[in-house]
Amino acid sequence: MALAPNLPAMVGDAPSFLALLEQVSLAAPQDRPVLVIGERGTGKELIANRLHHLSRRWQGSFVELNCAALPETLLETELFGHEAGAFTGAGRRRIGRFELADGGTLFLDEIGNAPLSVQEKVLRVIEYGAFERVGGNDTLSVDVRVIGATNRDLPGEAAAGRFRPDLLDRLSFDVLTVPQLRNRPGDVPLLAAHFGRAMAREMEWTGYPGFTRDALTILESYGWPGNVRELKNVVERSVYRHGDEERPIADVVIDPFASPFRPRPERSEERQEAVSAPEAAPPQITAVTPIDIREAVDGFEKRLLVEALAANRHSQKETAEHLGLGYHQLRNRLKKHELI
Repeated sequence: MALAPNLPAMVGDAPSFLALLEQVSLAAPQDRPVLVIGERGTGKELIANRLHHLSRRWQGSFVELNCAALPETLLETELFGHEAGAFTGAGRRRIGRFELADGGTLFLDEIGNAPLSVQEKVLRVIEYGAFERVGGNDTLSVDVRVIGATNRDLPGEAAAGRFRPDLLDRLSFDVLTVPQLRNRPGDVPLLAAHFGRAMAREMEWTGYPGFTRDALTILESYGWPGNVRELKNVVERSVYRHGDEERPIADVVIDPFASPFRPRPERSEERQEAVSAPEAAPPQITAVTPIDIREAVDGFEKRLLVEALAANRHSQKETAEHLGLGYHQLRNRLKKHELI
């Protein structure tokens, strides 16, 4: 079997991480559904991508969809497509992700968030390779490998009636559990160097000075609740703020919110007093209610991002080009509005 020329970079040599990569290599050629389980930021998407590129489907499409990013009606049309006139605003036929992934792999991130009605239709495609577009009567056939990912306890969700047990059975041909960064001893310096060099290249430095020993000690001793994604942010932030390609980086900026001027969180007793206080008479409005322009602009930006993502089938590269943004600029805005 020929292998894909460009596998996603996976950095680390901790025993738990190497064991996961071995499991990925064994599972990839088996043309069966797979579940990838792990905390946020552990790299579940990279694992799914690697499963695809090491499979016999590597020349086919690798199509992604975040099941938590869309309401039920939009999620259904994104997955299965719709016919013209299926609902108000459906002026023309739209192809869904299952059709786009025909012959390849469909990665359903946050599959634990999918509504039960959508889960039932996903199960039918996995079992029979058949579905209908929303508003359509024709049964379509596809050949798609499904990889699901979640940070939820799906057996517990199934026991509580929030996830279909039959879908769980079909998805869990094998389950790949990604270790947390705090359980990957020795990998933090390797990852820090990897992300640091990439950031230095992005800033067009001629070299990369690395972190001081004290800075690496700080990085290794931190708990990393956001895992590899959080480490990447910390390293990139520290490199760009350092701004000196000759001198090793000594200052690690873990919390970008840290400031003596940061607003204090409202105390619980203050919130309780506000709730229990008698309602004051409404003020007499004598002028136009002022607008919070920052809030309005943020709301508009978020709506624009959601619409642009949907229009570009959630391809971040195409969305960035569509909006006239750089890839990292788009990623920063998506993170700001919690869209990734």
